Amino acid sequence: MTSRTGRNIEPTAALWSERADLAESAVLSRHLRRLWAVPGTQLGVVGWPAMKRERSFAFWNYWWQAHLIDCTVDAANRAPTPARQRRLWSIAHAMRLRNITGWTNNYYDDMAWLAIALERAERIAGVEEVRGGLLILEKTLVNGFEPEFGAVPWRRGSDFFNAPANGPVGIAMARLGRYARAQELADFLDTHLRDQDTGLIFDGIHLPSGEVEKPVYSYCQGVALGLETELAVHTGEPRHAERAVRLVDAIEEHMTAGGIVVGDGGGDGGLFNGILVRYLALAALMLPGDEPTHVTARSKAAAIVRASAAAAWEHRLDVEGEPLFGADWRQPARLPGLAGAGRFEGGSVSASRNPERDLSVQLSGWKLMEAAHTVTAAGL
Repeated sequence: MTSRTGRNIEPTAALWSERADLAESAVLSRHLRRLWAVPGTQLGVVGWPAMKRERSFAFWNYWWQAHLIDCTVDAANRAPTPARQRRLWSIAHAMRLRNITGWTNNYYDDMAWLAIALERAERIAGVEEVRGGLLILEKTLVNGFEPEFGAVPWRRGSDFFNAPANGPVGIAMARLGRYARAQELADFLDTHLRDQDTGLIFDGIHLPSGEVEKPVYSYCQGVALGLETELAVHTGEPRHAERAVRLVDAIEEHMTAGGIVVGDGGGDGGLFNGILVRYLALAALMLPGDEPTHVTARSKAAAIVRASAAAAWEHRLDVEGEPLFGADWRQPARLPGLAGAGRFEGGSVSASRNPERDLSVQLSGWKLMEAAHTVTAAGL
C-alpha cells in the first residue's frame, strides 16, 4: 500500500479486519447453503459457480468443511457476534448430518482437522453443542495411535504414516491436554520425516518398510510448526522451540520468494498455503523464548504472513464488491467458469480447471486475512 508521497504504508489491524470481513462475506455469499433444506444447517458448497452435484452436496469434502468452521472461529474471535456463534453450530451440525455415519470417517487427518475446529469453537466461541462430537473424535484419534510405530496412519488400515495426519492429530492432542502423546507425534515427525538437507518435513513414510515419500508440501511445514509451537508453550522443553526456530528458517529459505509463500493449486492443495500461514501466525504470537534466535523466528514468521497477505490482496479480483483470491498469491486471480470441477480420486480431491472456483482456495485467502489481522493487532 503506497501513500500519495510514494511511501509504503503498512496496513493497520483495522484494515486487515475489514479485509477479513470481506473475505468472510465472499465465502458466505458464494458458498454457504442450507443442507437438504434442513433448518438450522449450513454447509460450504465446494465450488463457485456451482454444479448441480455440488449444490446438492453429493460432493462435499469433509475436511474442507472443518476448515470452514476454523475460519468462522477466527472471525468470531476477532469480532464476536451472535450470528457467527450460531453459524459455528449450524456448520458442525450439517457436517454431522451429511457425514451420515456420525462425526468420524476413515481418515485420521480429516478427523484431526474437525477436532481442532470443534475444540476452538467450544473454547473460543463458547459453542457448547460441539462437546459430544469432540469427545467422539478425541477417542477415535487416541485409539488410532499405533505404539509399534509411534504415530497414526493416514487412514484406517494404511501402512502410510504421514505429516498431514500426525501433525494435526498432535495439535489436537496438545490442545486437549494430552501432551505426552503430542510429544510422541512431534518426535516421530522430526525423526522420520525431517529432510536433513533443507530442514523441511517430507510427506510421509510407509511402515514397517521404511520407504519415505519425499514430496514437500507447505501444509506439512505448517502442521509441524504448529505442533512444535504448542509443545514449546505447554511443556517448556527446549527441543520444541529449537525445532520451531529451525523450521521457520527452512520455510523462509525454501518456501517463500520475496517473503511471500510460493506455490499454487486447487482441490485439497488449495488449503495447503492457508494452513501454513495459520501456523506461522501462531508461531509469531506464541513461540516462547528471549534468545535472539527465538525473537528472530517470531519476526520472520510474522513478516511472511504480512507479505503474503499484502500480495494476495493486491492480486485479488473484486466480484460484486467482494474479493476472489488467486491460488497463487503472487499472481492475479482469474474469474472461474462452471466447467472443469475437481474430483475425488485416490483419497484426495483434484483441482478444478480454474482453481479459484474451489472453496479450498477461498478459505486459504480468508485464513490469510485473519492471520494478517492477528499478527498486526499484536504489533508484530
